[in-house]
Amino acid sequence: MPLNMNAIGSPIGPMKRKYTWKDVVLYALGVGAGFSELEYCYEKSLKIIPSFAIAMIFDFLSQATVSAGANLAGVLHGEQELIFHNPIPPDGTLITNGRISNYYDKGKDKGALVMIESETRHDSGIKLFTSVATVFSRLDGGFGGEDRKTPPVAFPDRAPDVVVEATPSPDQPLIYRLSGDILHLHVDPEFAALSGFDKPIMHGLCTHGFACRALIASLVPGRPEQVRRLACRFSKALYPGIPIQTQIWKTATGKALWRTIDAATGQVVIDNGEFEYADIPKDEIRFDNRVAIITGAGSGLGRVYARELARRGARVVVNDLGGARDGAGSGSSSPADQVVAEIRAAGGQAVASYESVATAAGGEKIVATALEAFGRVDILINNAGILRDKSLIKMEPENWQAVLNVHLSGAYHVTRPAFRAMRDNGYGRIIMTTSAAGLYGNFGQTNYAAAKMGLVGFMNALKLEGARYGITVNTVAPLAASRLTEDVMTPERFERSKPEFVAPIVLYLSSDRCTESGNIYNAGLGFFNRAAIVTGPGKMLAANGRVPTPEDILANIEAISELDGSRHYPDINALIEDLFMVTQEGPPTAT
Repeated sequence: MPLNMNAIGSPIGPMKRKYTWKDVVLYALGVGAGFSELEYCYEKSLKIIPSFAIAMIFDFLSQATVSAGANLAGVLHGEQELIFHNPIPPDGTLITNGRISNYYDKGKDKGALVMIESETRHDSGIKLFTSVATVFSRLDGGFGGEDRKTPPVAFPDRAPDVVVEATPSPDQPLIYRLSGDILHLHVDPEFAALSGFDKPIMHGLCTHGFACRALIASLVPGRPEQVRRLACRFSKALYPGIPIQTQIWKTATGKALWRTIDAATGQVVIDNGEFEYADIPKDEIRFDNRVAIITGAGSGLGRVYARELARRGARVVVNDLGGARDGAGSGSSSPADQVVAEIRAAGGQAVASYESVATAAGGEKIVATALEAFGRVDILINNAGILRDKSLIKMEPENWQAVLNVHLSGAYHVTRPAFRAMRDNGYGRIIMTTSAAGLYGNFGQTNYAAAKMGLVGFMNALKLEGARYGITVNTVAPLAASRLTEDVMTPERFERSKPEFVAPIVLYLSSDRCTESGNIYNAGLGFFNRAAIVTGPGKMLAANGRVPTPEDILANIEAISELDGSRHYPDINALIEDLFMVTQEGPPTAT
């Protein structure tokens, strides 16, 4: 059965794994720790061996392998990279989301590589570690895909700087398997014989844990929280009870290469080992190597978003037509150029775009600017806007349409090509800008309110399309001082409503730390809350298929209008299923 090509890029997760200090200690014992490393084995001042991470996502890797359609009879763990962002707490729930990123074809009878990427957070919201796993599927090669050519790690031409010796117990797999990998190969002599081995073999990831302990003891003794990256390739099987050596070469400040050998035969059992260590980095939301597009970024909120994203490492496309508040005029390059100059002066990277969002061609050109300048698009903040306020009777069609063209159609024009680029990268963050005028209403702004509420509907549908590609879509309703609000606020309120008070939630929603999608947030004066369209519990009026009358509605209008106990639905299907469940007998029968 061939590999499932449709699985590439499809989200896997969230998968949750609850754990306590006992799981931490059991893992430590499983990889050889004991009284000599009591900090790993005693709940008092407990420290976590970082390689514990891979045991906690074993179920995720198994699910990903199944999703790939790999022939499980020929599956081996080929390579593993762990990147640590924060120390793992001693208990809690780990939440893992990921995807199959690619397949590589080694050729018929040579197998295939299944690339699996994931990110794991603690239930407190802290990002803990990223995993990049390579599963070697021995029986799935020859499907006509490209091969992956990676140069081997170049070890120094000298003896290792450190050699750490250890001897796993003959019973080591019996302990290690209790952390999650219960494959029969590591416990059942008959199964091992059928697989071509004299007896059950060590888990490669158990030996991996021995190596991790050796690296910590040699390079950051007593400080496992300083481990930043651990990568390797699994080469040969190892029997329990056989002595091993972990050989370590220091190559630069905070970096080392390593391998683990079977001390009895000299064979390398884990190769191409890389280890990085350093002080714990500041837990800061960063946008390094991300590319952001902000429309309407020549002033106000957009300018603040652009500067803050750039300050935190993003490369930014500053888009602004430079027109008047009502959208009139031919525009000017000055606003966008000024913001770009400010970002560059502060050491950031930015380019200007002067295209109008009001046309499809303009949206395509804005995204093309990002791709030409920086090669990708990761973040889109639809911020551009104009005002043409009038009561409905005085609202000429051109004023109605002009506002919809910029706010609603403008978001479509830029989002469509940006979404395409994000889909190809398997990652994206899209922010819509709605308004309290749309959510709650405001006199004289029927055009503006309609456009802003339309963006909520746009988000609700797009979040579903984006989910499989790692793209989140959220909406912010800002209250901020800008040229759109300067004549509707008192000077005192205008001063208190600085755009800087809105920016934090927009930056969070733009980050890889954000897992929310499809939410609306009010933001202003440093206060933030969520807004939502909710559905009340309602009242069933169709008894035995009888069609209710207007008089039934009149008699029950209070119950029908009640919002206590209301619910927020993630999509239309959830609403429909709930409706059929409530009515039980299906839809009322027409008469």
